[in-house]
Amino acid sequence: MNMSLPSLRFAASFFALILPMEAAVRLPAIFSDHLVLQQELTVPVWGWADAGEELTVSVAGASQKTKADAAGKWMVKLGNLKAGGPHTLTVAGTNTLTVNDVLIGEVWLGSGQSNMAMNVKSARDFEQEQQAANLPQVRMFTERSGASKTEKEDGTGTWAVCTPENVGAFSATLFFTGREIHQALGVPVGLINSSVGGTPIESWIAPAAQKASPELKALFEATAKAEAAFDAPAAKATYEKQLARWTEEVKKARAEKQPLPQKPRDPVELRARKGDVGGLFNGKIAPLIPYAIRGALWYQGEANCGPDKAPFYGAQLSLLVKDWRARWGYDFPMAWVQLPNFGAAGRAWPEVREQMLQTLRLPKTGMAIAIDLGEQRDIHPKNKQEVGRRLSLWALGEVYGRKVPATSGPLPAGHEVRGSEIVLSFQHTEGGLKTPGGAPTGFTIAGADRQWKPAQARIDGTRVVVSSGDVPQPVAVRYAWQDWPTCNLTNGAGLPASPFRTDDWK
Repeated sequence: MNMSLPSLRFAASFFALILPMEAAVRLPAIFSDHLVLQQELTVPVWGWADAGEELTVSVAGASQKTKADAAGKWMVKLGNLKAGGPHTLTVAGTNTLTVNDVLIGEVWLGSGQSNMAMNVKSARDFEQEQQAANLPQVRMFTERSGASKTEKEDGTGTWAVCTPENVGAFSATLFFTGREIHQALGVPVGLINSSVGGTPIESWIAPAAQKASPELKALFEATAKAEAAFDAPAAKATYEKQLARWTEEVKKARAEKQPLPQKPRDPVELRARKGDVGGLFNGKIAPLIPYAIRGALWYQGEANCGPDKAPFYGAQLSLLVKDWRARWGYDFPMAWVQLPNFGAAGRAWPEVREQMLQTLRLPKTGMAIAIDLGEQRDIHPKNKQEVGRRLSLWALGEVYGRKVPATSGPLPAGHEVRGSEIVLSFQHTEGGLKTPGGAPTGFTIAGADRQWKPAQARIDGTRVVVSSGDVPQPVAVRYAWQDWPTCNLTNGAGLPASPFRTDDWK
């Protein structure tokens, strides 16, 4: 084939542009400027290059060589990284990548729905928090990729240094937890926020794991049936009518200086945001694996409080913990926020709280009890500072072995029927059981007829004795078993007791 001189020049220029792109070493989005690497654990660093390309990865005096496999993928595992920095991470192959301002410290992943996604700007006392947010050793990576039908190898996002200008966009729950850990340990803290408002737990668990779970078979089949029956055009048309009606109601409410009605939600947009079963795991968790983390925090459950979904939540949360750990390759600690008090009729909040409590039987797990932190008419309570503090107490005490007042509020530890009374035992009673504001409240009691009556209760050391003149032969007790309960049992550290029941009646 004969080519003219201009054609040869064009071809040479074309291939000069293409070949370096093919050979270019590439890192996942999370390996970018300002990142925080986990200290004292094996730290995987991975990426892509030409098949067979030789590379050297270096950071903080540690260096390893590797070679890309036939698919162009490569990974090294660095060890014995000590807290500190800033360092530079370099990956040298045909080209050299440089990641600047790298710190080494403690890394935590936060995930869930809107109460994890809720940012510092929307939390309580933002102006004061903003003024105190000059914390350059605290950084947050926000995973911005969306749902996916298949597992994504890479996501999108950047690391941000905690400054007064940046902190407003940080996940509030994750930031307030990380800030407490940073201040207590005196090491850098990296926080990874991968959360989406309005999403159910089944969006966050790998599809294969859910399909293989016999406990979730009925839920999985019902979900698939609902997905198949969803009529997007009809749903969109209904939403448009609701939106028009809402617009008029807003105008009227403003004219009459009344509270504004809640805006309807676009069902088509919501379905796209949460993805199919496992869609958010595929799009927003898979790209982060196996980035080294100390542990994970979970704030979700509101979207699973419907009576049809609530019975499955314990199996789902347990599966999420086990499957994430298996995919990361180690049993990292994990804690969640138990759903707070909220005035929502027709929802199964007590049952979901109970299943969160029961999932604590998994090793290396914890729970921040938030039954006193809710707002009756706002599903997004603003006191995320206290939520973060309670999660940090668990992390500091259980994960880092630091001395803290308590790592949890009181948890039920058994009961005994004693004549006309039921005696309840508890764990996590550091400082003794307390009932601020007077006598214990929130207890109900029932006999074999399953008729619940308000109960009197008194503290006896680390136990609570419950009775009622209306129930001479009691068989079961419940505590704080309402969406919006009145309850006041705490330990000496001021942490509230978890809602619970001694029965298993439906």
